[in-house]
Order: sequence, then structure tokens, then C-alpha cells
Amino acid sequence: MPNCLKCNSEYPYEDGPSYICPECGHEWPINPEEDEDRLIVKDANGTILNDGDSVTVIKDLKVKGSSSVVKVGTKIKGIRLVESADNHNIDCKVVGVGAIKITPKFVKKA
Repeated sequence: MPNCLKCNSEYPYEDGPSYICPECGHEWPINPEEDEDRLIVKDANGTILNDGDSVTVIKDLKVKGSSSVVKVGTKIKGIRLVESADNHNIDCKVVGVGAIKITPKFVKKA
């Protein structure tokens, strides 16, 4: 296991496709050449999200153009990550609401 690139700590650990330093919080890819093309989306807690993950909504979300609301605690399964200019990087289907896009800062990985 390599030392942290930022603080030189000897305690980094693997988390999915990245190494994470528990002392300074720095993250870097295990295989940097694979990571260049990959879209990195983090939830409200800073956890890296992947296609197919399940997330939980942490704030009531009004659905634009509708009177529907996605309530706190709603679990969303099988998310898809997409490039988005307006930062709505999560594409998903919510039961009772339909297909919507969500900003990652309003969800946490389940």
C-alpha cells in the first residue's frame, strides 16, 4: 500500500477504485489511467457513487413542473450517473414520481 500523496501518512486504505487517507482525507485513484475518463460523483457525505448504487434522499425535494415532492428517507435503487451542466448528475426513477434527475448533494449512499 502506498503512502498518502498529500501528507505522506502510512495508513491509506482501498475503497473501490481509490485509495483514501484517513488522516487528511485525500483520495487518489488506484489506476490513474483508468480514472481519467470516469465521471466522479460524490454524495452529501463525500462517498463516491457508481452506476447501479442505491441512495437515500436526505432533504425533501420539490419536483420541477409538478406538485410532487420526493420525501426525506426515500430510497432510490439503480441510479445512473450522467454528465450534466446544471450539476444534476443522478438520473433515476422514483416510485410515485417517475424519472427525475437529482443533484448528488441531496442524497447519501445506502
